[in-house]
Amino acid sequence: MPTAVYIICSPRPRVGKTLLARLLTEYLRASHREVIAFDLSSGEPSLLDYLPKVTETAQVRDTFGQMQLMDRLIVDDDVPKVLDLDASAFETFFQMFEEIGFLKEAVNQGVAPIVLFLLDQDSASSRAYAMLERSLPPRALIPVNNEQVLYGEVPPWVHPQRMLEIKALPEFLNGYISKATFSFAAFARNRTNVSSELYGWIREIFLHFREIELSAMLRP
Repeated sequence: MPTAVYIICSPRPRVGKTLLARLLTEYLRASHREVIAFDLSSGEPSLLDYLPKVTETAQVRDTFGQMQLMDRLIVDDDVPKVLDLDASAFETFFQMFEEIGFLKEAVNQGVAPIVLFLLDQDSASSRAYAMLERSLPPRALIPVNNEQVLYGEVPPWVHPQRMLEIKALPEFLNGYISKATFSFAAFARNRTNVSSELYGWIREIFLHFREIELSAMLRP
């Protein structure tokens, strides 16, 4: 089974990348007991603030930083990796991705890259998504419909085989989960929470992650 590398990205800021990275990292940590997350975000709070025990900082501004990161990613060690990619680093990262032949090397090394692209309605998102469609295998690109951003209106240029849905939460719950001390996995483990709206929201997203993970495991 290949080692999964999840790249959470968008050319647009404030679309929910760090929230998705938190959810995915906690899911993988709960199901695998080991995961490495890489924080390439310039925003605050960042993934490192939420999950410092499993998160490392990384950067792709220079060749040394790029090679350091790639050396950590292209290794079949059965430890899934999660990248929270800053919007400002989107173009640089995927240019490097193309130049070093990441996809070919990943296949050779038993690594399965999975790009989770958070959608927005703007032209920059449209161009970026089209670029990824051209360069990635169909099952490696998964668009993400964050209803807090799209309000349920998926852009017409998205025709995916599958899509990850993040339903909008009430404002008071958004404030609750934004606390640095909040843990999605711990909340889901507490059986007294099973009837709550937040429990159902977490469970639905975790089930999506499970489906994505199984698809990566079955990939030839």
